[in-house]
This record gives sequence, structure tokens and C-alpha cells, in this order.
Amino acid sequence: MSRITAKTPWIDHLGDLPSGLDYFEGTMYDAVAAVAQKYPNNVAFDFMGKATTYKRLTEQIETCAKALKTIGVREGDRVTIAMPNCPQAVYLFYAVNLVGGIANMIHPLSAEKEIEFYLNESQSVTAITLDQFYHKFEHVRQNTKVVNIIIASIKDELAHPLKAGYMLTSGRKIAKIPDDAPVIRWKEFMKLSKHCFYRYRVEKGSEDPAVILYSGGTTGTTKGIVLTNRNFNALGQQVIAANPMFRVGDKMLAAMPIFHGFGLGVCIHTMLSQGGRCVLVPRFTPKSYAKDLVKNRCNFIAGVPTLYEALLRLPNMDGADLSCLKGVFSGGDSLSVELKKKLDKFLKEHKAPIQVREGYGTTETVTACCLTPAHMAKEGSIGLPFPDTYIKIVEPDTDRELPYGEEGEILLAGPTVMKEYMGHPEETARTLRTHADGLTWVYTGDLGTMDEQGFVYFRGRAKRMIVTSGYNVYPAQLENILDAHELVQMSCVIGVPDEYKMQKVKAFVKLVPGAKPDEKTKQILMDYCREHIAKYAMPYDIAFKDDMPKTLVGKVAYRVLEEEELGKG
Repeated sequence: MSRITAKTPWIDHLGDLPSGLDYFEGTMYDAVAAVAQKYPNNVAFDFMGKATTYKRLTEQIETCAKALKTIGVREGDRVTIAMPNCPQAVYLFYAVNLVGGIANMIHPLSAEKEIEFYLNESQSVTAITLDQFYHKFEHVRQNTKVVNIIIASIKDELAHPLKAGYMLTSGRKIAKIPDDAPVIRWKEFMKLSKHCFYRYRVEKGSEDPAVILYSGGTTGTTKGIVLTNRNFNALGQQVIAANPMFRVGDKMLAAMPIFHGFGLGVCIHTMLSQGGRCVLVPRFTPKSYAKDLVKNRCNFIAGVPTLYEALLRLPNMDGADLSCLKGVFSGGDSLSVELKKKLDKFLKEHKAPIQVREGYGTTETVTACCLTPAHMAKEGSIGLPFPDTYIKIVEPDTDRELPYGEEGEILLAGPTVMKEYMGHPEETARTLRTHADGLTWVYTGDLGTMDEQGFVYFRGRAKRMIVTSGYNVYPAQLENILDAHELVQMSCVIGVPDEYKMQKVKAFVKLVPGAKPDEKTKQILMDYCREHIAKYAMPYDIAFKDDMPKTLVGKVAYRVLEEEELGKG
């Protein structure tokens, strides 16, 4: 039987993961409010040197909720949040929860067409973004059902000395928003709360939908993943149960983005629902990350391998004291054995008493659902399932379990499993399947094995996907965009190994007859890509092909192109 949970006796014997957690009943906001009641004067988060207590956090969330009610957001409405990790994003996220809405989390660097898709897919009525992204929203809003756009600015949440500096540097680069623009500025928005006197709270339960995150699912087509209050609250309790060294007030460096399950679920909600302290990082650069880590004496950090690769290269980490660290987590992509060794050596040299711990998860389960225990690591393993989470290895696309050590598809079950793919019942039915054991299993499309002690080993992705700097990029989506261009007859997108990003995106294009494969054409296609593709998914290069290699059934043989690129390396 290759299924284990935290209830398995050997895990209890090791004393690492407690079994059968008693899960919080209520909403995400309720969980944070309960902490605020217990520790009102504890700091909930720090933002660019300014601390916010739990008492202040809940006051701001409630003010924000009243303002949402005033502008007409009602129970079940979807509100799009396209923000970096900053206070306004946190306040609005929980305020949407408080008024019974659903938070639609998207990448603020998404291309215009992608923003239009996300707004329409979620049927959002309201959106919030930063001043620097206003023009992208304004260009597409007439094609959506969005009534109100709230515009926030980083400067509004800065301490006074920093505010002046910001306006002289980053603030100067932001294109001015016209005075008569049909938007609500953040400060005006918060003042609207004065017009709401009662009934802004909507009673919701654990199983109610609360958040939409995006993923390619098993087919590589972008879909909204609907997650519940319980999904997020259970994750918070599981993460803490798997890290018994955590204490109330411990600091987590929240550099992973709020629109990503890892950033939102682990770095922000886990901390705020369990009495931790987030250090919000609005814009990640290796240098700022290292500075925040050292300056704030953070206890926990979570990141993708790319982030750690960058950390190792920084000269300003020389002599840094990292003895404050209690947990360093890696996820989002495979951590190579070599990088783990380098990182562990780096941690030891900088007085950290711990090693990096690899985890694994999918957006369909919010994020991580498996983590290497603190006291016991196995080379190449992604660890053990969280409490009350089941993992089994089956013959791909079946329910036939495979023996220990045999490679198959990784299946997940537990309290963090999503509700559905929004508006895609067939894909939901393919991905979520109830077995004879009564559990609903997520078919991940990932391949792996399990050993006799229940440690899981990730072997690769059954579905075609590129992971670049921790972001999932689905080649099929990019190919659809390229193929729609009048100069393109056929395209193929692959991931090319990269020392820093792990993989970078490269496109191959067969042009229509008569089109010239020259620099001018390449520039036209690159400009077109910039308009339709998010920054992180942009091809670094477009190569022209007279013809594409084909498989026996006539499909483009993308593996041949991958092998050719590897050969060049």
C-alpha cells in the first residue's frame, strides 16, 4: 500500500507531525481576527520599515470592508487584486473575505490581454491595482464587467522619511493618471467607509469559496482554481504543525508574491492566522531580499530554487549572521541535489543552525502539501505529507496503486484540496476523482515514487510545462498566442536550461510563405509577444525554422527541439 498520512505510526514515533489536527471553523478573516483578539499589540507585518499591529490590521480590514460595501460589492462578488506584497493588498484581501466576496488574485505584470481574460473569467465587478498598472486596466475595462477600479500607491503606506525618497526615485517613473480618470484613489476609497453603518459583515462558512488562483491545470489552459476558507485555514495549521519550532511572533520573509499560492498561503495567511509576523517584500531583487533577511532577523524564509541560487551569488552576504533562521523552505520547482549542497554549506558558513527543507505542492491544494521533516532528510526527496494529507502513487490516469519504489502519477487528498476549476466542470471531473476509499484525489499530472518510509520523490511533470524563476509557463498557451499572428504559420515553445532561472522560454516559428525570417520580423513578433504575454513568460529569443520536426502522428516534436538546444549547450 503506497499511501501514507500523518497518522501513520512511524511518523508519530519520530515525533514530527502530529496526527488529526482540530481544524478552525470559520473564514480566513475570522482566523486572523481571533489572533488579533489574543495578541492585539503584536506586530502583524512590517512594510519597508513600518510596523503594523494586529489591532491596526483588523481595524484597517474593517474600514476597507465598509468601503467595499459602500461601492456596491455584495456577497459572492468577485474582486480582482493585482498587487505586489504591500499593506493595501493584505487589507483588501481579508476585507473581500469579510463582506462575503471572492478574491481573484492575479499577477500585476500580466499583459493587457491576460488581464482582460482574468477579469472576464472571474466576472469581477471591482479591481484594485497600483498606479503604475492603471493604464493596462483602463485599456481593457470596457470589454469587462468591472464597475470600479481602485488605485493604490506604494507611497501611501510608507513612513514619512521613505515617502520623500520614493517620490524622487521610483515614484518619478510612474506615468501620471489623469485627474478625471474614472477610478477611486485608495485614500478616497477608505473614506467611503464612513457611509456604511451596519451589515457589512457577511457570515460565511469554512466550505464557502473564498479565493481564485490561476494555473494551467492538467491541460495547460489557464483556469481559475476555486479555493475555500477551509483550504487556507487548514494549510496554516498544517504548516505550523509540521514546524514545531515556530513561536508566536516569529518572522517570515514574505517575498513570494501574494497572487501565488506559496506567497499567499504560506508566507502571508499561515503567519497572520497563527500569530506570526510577515516582512512584506513588494518587489523582489536578490539584493533587497538579502538585506531584509539580515536586517529583520527573519526566522523563516520560503522561496523557489532560483531565489536561493541568486542569494548564493551576492557579495553583500559575506559575514552575514543567519543564526536567527529556524526554517528555510524550497518549493515551486525541483531543488537539485547540487544546489541543496551549496545552500546547506552557505547556511552553515553564515551560522544558521538548520538546512534547507524541500517541499512540494500544487495550486490545486493551495500550495505545499508535503515537506521534508526538520530532523530527517533523504537525498532527492520532497519529504512527507502534511498532517491529514494523503499521497499515493498510481499508474498514470488510473486508480491502481503502485508498489513502493515504482514510478507513477502523484495523487493528493486532504483538507486543502480545491473546490473546482471555475467554469470547467469536465476538467474538474478529470482532476478531482473520488476513489473507493471515500477520499477525493487530485490527479497532479506529476510523476514520482514513494519509499517504504513514506518519503516522496518527484521525478518530473507528465504534463508539458516550463518552470521559470518559480512561475509555471504553459507552452500551449504561448503557441496559441504566436499562431494567431498573421506572419506565423506554426510555432513551438520550449524551456531551455538556465543556470539562474532553471529554465528560460524560447520560441521556434515557421513563418507564412513570403514572410522574411529577418531581424525586423523577429522584432515585430517580440513586440506582439510583449503585448499579449506576461513579463515572466516572455520568450528570451525567437528562432525561425523552415519546418518543424514532427512525431509519427504529425504533432510538433517539441522534445527534438529541446534535445537540439541541449546539444548546443
